[in-house]
Amino acid sequence: MDQETNPVPPQSEKKEPKRRFMFVVAGLYLASLAAACVLVLRGPSPVKDGQNLLTLARESDSIGWIAIHGPIYNSASGHRWEKGAELWARHIKAMSETKGVKAIILDINSPGGSVGAVQEIYSQILRVRQEKHIPFVALFDDVAASGGYYIASACDQIVAHPGTLTGSIGVIFSVSNLEGLFGKIGYKMESIKSGKHKDMGSPARPLTAEERAILQGVINDAYEQFVAAVAAGRRLPVDQVKPLADGRIYTGSQALKLKLVDAIGDSEDAVALAAKLGKIEGKPRVRRELDKFSDLFEMLDSRFEGSLSGRLFGGALKTQEAGLEYLWMGW
Repeated sequence: MDQETNPVPPQSEKKEPKRRFMFVVAGLYLASLAAACVLVLRGPSPVKDGQNLLTLARESDSIGWIAIHGPIYNSASGHRWEKGAELWARHIKAMSETKGVKAIILDINSPGGSVGAVQEIYSQILRVRQEKHIPFVALFDDVAASGGYYIASACDQIVAHPGTLTGSIGVIFSVSNLEGLFGKIGYKMESIKSGKHKDMGSPARPLTAEERAILQGVINDAYEQFVAAVAAGRRLPVDQVKPLADGRIYTGSQALKLKLVDAIGDSEDAVALAAKLGKIEGKPRVRRELDKFSDLFEMLDSRFEGSLSGRLFGGALKTQEAGLEYLWMGW
């Protein structure tokens, strides 16, 4: 008697249930995203006088709160939703243009980052202070070092926890020398260059004495910019800042004694100080809302641990870039 055999299903049929499942998951995600957009854009229900609660709240005196957390670099793609110095600078500008905001708190928890990215945020703070006369208070969390401190030096006042790590005033330029490793694995790299210094910093060879001097001159210039910013912001003579600016870190308590911060305290102390500088009477309202679309995307991106910005825009914030950095390497 012939035995009945079960035919093996084609490979495409095996994949079909999995494919349908992925479509269902994607559909549910898009539906939840659309629902969230509707809720955010619709806002609170109107009240009797024809204004909604959000409008009424915006008309009252308040304090803006902006968190600058993590290393500070420019975004990889420049997309308006991608994390980076441009986004933080836009948030500062948007908050300063929000009706009723009388002062802004910068919640800083950062070891710094690239020179250009740090100076982008620094310049935006100074512009808002000069053009809109809005005071800024920097609040230091665990770490506010190097570029994190550079940004804070643009603020009117700085509040730190006693155990905050801050300082690290200085510049670093990292160059890798892989010549020995390349020799062991038989790898050779040649540069066709227009000038003798065009491949300066190449990992295939060590720096020459002349190249080291050139790089040191660049670093010294960026360092002088850092020292000048601290001296201006802290209202201290340059000669008093330079002995403190050898790259070392300080605790918040040490920084207070050295006049690098203005007060030891927490978030409530920072709010009280911002209210005083902004001449707000009574208990101030703290605003954390900004652009609705970017806030919604950041919320979802945070929920999925950065996978949205990484997948949609080719990777968001870099952890390290080549070039000059106001960065504490101990982060």
